[in-house]
Amino acid sequence: MKKEVIEFKGVKEGIFVNVNGDNLLAVKEELEKKMKTAYDFYKGTKLLGIKASSLSPKETLELKFILRYKYDFLVSEEELPKNIGIKPETNELEPDENEVFQGIDVGMTKFINGTLRSGQIEKFHGNIVIVGDVNPGALIQAGGNIIVLGTLRGVAHAGMNGNLESIVAAYDLQPTQLRIGNKISRPPDEVSESLHLPEIAKIRSGEVIIEPYLPNK
Repeated sequence: MKKEVIEFKGVKEGIFVNVNGDNLLAVKEELEKKMKTAYDFYKGTKLLGIKASSLSPKETLELKFILRYKYDFLVSEEELPKNIGIKPETNELEPDENEVFQGIDVGMTKFINGTLRSGQIEKFHGNIVIVGDVNPGALIQAGGNIIVLGTLRGVAHAGMNGNLESIVAAYDLQPTQLRIGNKISRPPDEVSESLHLPEIAKIRSGEVIIEPYLPNK
C-alpha cells in the first residue's frame, strides 16, 4: 500500500508529522489539501516533531513555520529561529552576488520572525519570508520572492539581480516603493480603500501589476 505524502500521527501529548516525499512543493500542496477540511480540528495542537528523512533541514524548518503561522499548530519557539539563511561563520551558502536566483518556487528561503523597524535592512540571495510587519523606512532586498505575513509599508525589492519571475505578496500591501527586477511601482497619489485581502505584485507585460491574491483563481 502506497504511503501518503504527509501523515499525521496523534498521541495524547500532540501530533507527529511524517513526510514520505522529497519534493517540498508537493508536500506543501498535500498539506494544504488536508488542512482545508481539518484546520479547526488541528488548530492549537502541539507539534511534537516532523519526520522527513528525504527533506533538507531547511525544508523541514519551512514546514514548521507553515504549521505554526498558517495552520496555528503549537510549535516551541526554540524550533523557530529568527533568521535562517547564510551561516556567517562558514559562508557555506554564500552565493555569487551577481548570480540571478532561479529558485522561485522551491529554493533558499530566509525567515524573519518579527517586525522590521524603520532603518532596518534585510538582504538575501533567495526568498525572504517575514512573519510580522514591515514599517516605513525599512528595506527588504531579495534575489527571489518577498512574502510578508503582515503589513508591508517599507521598501521591497524582489528579484534584485534581475529575476522578473519574482513576486511580492503581503496580507496588507502598502509599500513606500515596490520593485521587481528593474521595474518600479510606486503607490498611487490617492490612498485607496483596503480590500482586506492579501495582495500580490508581479510582472505582467513588462509592468508591475498588483492584484488581490485569490488562491482558487
